[in-house]
Amino acid sequence: MTTTMTKEQFQALLQPYAEALRAIDVEAKDAAAQCERVLPFTGAQVKALREVAMAAIASDWLLPKENAGIRFGRVAKDLCGFSVDAVLMDKPGPKHRHPNGEIDLCFARSGAPKFDGKPEGWVVYGKGSVHVPTVREGEMLILYFLPAGAIEFLTD
Repeated sequence: MTTTMTKEQFQALLQPYAEALRAIDVEAKDAAAQCERVLPFTGAQVKALREVAMAAIASDWLLPKENAGIRFGRVAKDLCGFSVDAVLMDKPGPKHRHPNGEIDLCFARSGAPKFDGKPEGWVVYGKGSVHVPTVREGEMLILYFLPAGAIEFLTD
């Protein structure tokens, strides 16, 4: 798998992830553990995605936008009921609310980063949750799976 992968090929690669994540109950206390059972972070499937995603950082389609030192891009508008965004960050991002929850797949790129205090891996937020997404102690590439693409950016 190389940096020559297209956005459409990446979307096709993400298809089975989105299909599997549809079964996750974002309201469950063990939602991240559910993700881990279905798609183990250290398993071959996620390792392959990590390799492709990291290589795609150099592409012109994965992270085409930048704001306040955070690079980001929409990977898929609707993939099995999720929008999928990629974000490369090493600091706080914009405060937002998840009307339908959020499932994040976090890959460390440098240092020993933590996303909202959690190491690389799966992070899940329930319906209606609000946070300022923050990466500290390094840099992470995060794939955000948003059910029905629902997100509300907040100003306060």
